[in-house]
Amino acid sequence: MIVICEQSRDVQIRLRTFAALVATALACAGPAACASAPGGPAGDRLRVVAGFYPLQFIAEQVGGDRVIAKNLAKPGAEPHDMELTTAQTAQIADADLVVYLAGFQPAVDDAVKQEAEGSTFDAAAVAPLLAVTAPDDNHDRNASVEPTSAAGEGAKDPHLWLDPIRLAAVADALAARLATADPAGAAGFRERAAALRSRLANLDAQYRQGLKTCQRREIVVSHAAFGYLADRYGLKQVAITGLAPEEEPTPQRLAEVATEAKGHGATTIFFETLVSPKVAKAIADEVGASTAVLDPIEGLPAGSTDDYFSVMRANLATLRPALGCA
Repeated sequence: MIVICEQSRDVQIRLRTFAALVATALACAGPAACASAPGGPAGDRLRVVAGFYPLQFIAEQVGGDRVIAKNLAKPGAEPHDMELTTAQTAQIADADLVVYLAGFQPAVDDAVKQEAEGSTFDAAAVAPLLAVTAPDDNHDRNASVEPTSAAGEGAKDPHLWLDPIRLAAVADALAARLATADPAGAAGFRERAAALRSRLANLDAQYRQGLKTCQRREIVVSHAAFGYLADRYGLKQVAITGLAPEEEPTPQRLAEVATEAKGHGATTIFFETLVSPKVAKAIADEVGASTAVLDPIEGLPAGSTDDYFSVMRANLATLRPALGCA
């Protein structure tokens, strides 16, 4: 009889334990529920939503295991004019921090204003952006940016991440912003930002050395995404279209670019990974040049194993023979 009672009591304990486990599992069904301390495996980590790939990249590099960073732009998709789904708008509203670049993605700008007041980091606010200038008749000037006038009066170039030194400044500022959201992780954010800055400085040194002595300094590109790269390394960007990669160039602009490319002895016309190479190839045929990919790193193709550093080094490897660098 005693054995039966002991067995009954043991069964009751096991049933109560099982019921508690089920209740805990149900309570933790939500994405943010029952999370552990910051930095934990599934953790109560900061939920960071990034507008596009380079911002996701630095958020992950600086945030480490104290953040979960999600990219609003789909792999392989051009991020400029993306439209947000209801789910993506909800992600912005629920995020602890939205990392974006004002003026680059209008749909994200609008959602940030409506849904994320007080929980944002604007990369464009870290340092003044370069102005986009329209072409003129002086093709021998030492301008670093020469896109079409379609960019608009007073337009600013958002592609700051193509300058490693500017990107390092953004990463430092992001570390400070993350620290306000997660003070316990402040030291780690600063350390990771410093490590990233060191890697970016090394990349900058590789570019300076690699582009130090070249026969040509002009890069003919499909759209005006490379102003910061040109400005940092003493190049001149000749863009077929303006800031919007989907923009159709006029016949007059095509003729102007072809004339300038011939005048500079351009051997390569550059196109991008996420937009059609059709126009760049047409110019190349007219000039008698070849084509090559120069990636603005606005996003990565689906399934890519590359990251910011590998793509930047691939760009340098493409630029050197195209410009006749020693």
